[in-house]
Amino acid sequence: MKQKFDIIQSTCVPLPLENVDTDQIIPARFLKATTRDEKFFGDNLFRDWRYDKEDNPKKDFVFNTPAFSAAPSEGVHQILVAGKNFGSGSSREHAAWAIAGYGFRVVISSFFADIHKNNELNNFVLPVAVSEAFLAELFASIAADSDCQVKVDVPNQTVTNLATGSSEHFEINGYKKYCLMNALDDIDYLLEQKSKIEAYENK
Repeated sequence: MKQKFDIIQSTCVPLPLENVDTDQIIPARFLKATTRDEKFFGDNLFRDWRYDKEDNPKKDFVFNTPAFSAAPSEGVHQILVAGKNFGSGSSREHAAWAIAGYGFRVVISSFFADIHKNNELNNFVLPVAVSEAFLAELFASIAADSDCQVKVDVPNQTVTNLATGSSEHFEINGYKKYCLMNALDDIDYLLEQKSKIEAYENK
């Protein structure tokens, strides 16, 4: 979903697991789908972790616990906090579709697989890479209080744990930052430059 990014302040969903790959994010069987519907992929985010073979919710998975069961569409939990090396494995863009379709606007981790990181950016999900120390502190804050919030300031490229006041700067490609802040995909950006392109062609 195209949304302008400015300052995002929200509670978080913790996923303190390292090496979460794209097959765990969205199992391969869903790649056969002929739809690009966000809800379809969002409903199947972490499918095999969320549901058993009879499609019953697994009570011990974080999405199904009372503290974190509310969807981001309800104005909470717009940030996923994940362990190191998030999005490894195959390059399937469907993984980013699923994250965006569920409603997450930001994913925080200490390291992202490059292709998945770019797929997130292309699908209006902001990957925020932080130090391992900051990530550990953030997991501890969420464990202590599930209502603790994080503030992600896109213009200033800072992420702040509001429970402790700790803050870090994060990197983002300047072009992608502009696109996120103005809700533009690559085609939208080219259309925005149409007059400049035409002026160049007329020279």
